[in-house]
Amino acid sequence: MKKLVLLFTAVLMIGVAKGQSNKEEIDFIQSMFGMEKKQMVSDFLKVEPAKADAFWKIYDEYETARKDLGKQRIDLLKSYANNYNSMAPEVADKWMADVIKLGQSTDKLLLNYYKKVKKATDPVTALKFWHIESYILNSIRLGILEEIPFVEKKK
Repeated sequence: MKKLVLLFTAVLMIGVAKGQSNKEEIDFIQSMFGMEKKQMVSDFLKVEPAKADAFWKIYDEYETARKDLGKQRIDLLKSYANNYNSMAPEVADKWMADVIKLGQSTDKLLLNYYKKVKKATDPVTALKFWHIESYILNSIRLGILEEIPFVEKKK
């Protein structure tokens, strides 16, 4: 798990540092991460065969929506990197509002899919889905926060 998070964070930070906005590169990174992540989720959840098709259909829908939010997170990191040396108060305030909104959207997405998984499978599988997804999301957030420098007030 740590290798997966470190790989994702490193690749993401390299892209941000270089200021790349290449959609294909982001799609490729998300695809690589998604394949490893799906295997990890499968190993953790061990969904019973009778409910597996329903679960994986919902999971794939979730991943599509999560990847869209991930692209927004990458855009926010690029904005932070682009404005880091001259962070004006109004830019900082807008950036923070966008971060909060994205966090709320991510939490809402996870809750909505928890409910869908619970309905299609059972409450324990849904809890395990929520647990592993929350762990992965928070691990990535922590990895990113550990790598980005604190911003200084514009002089």
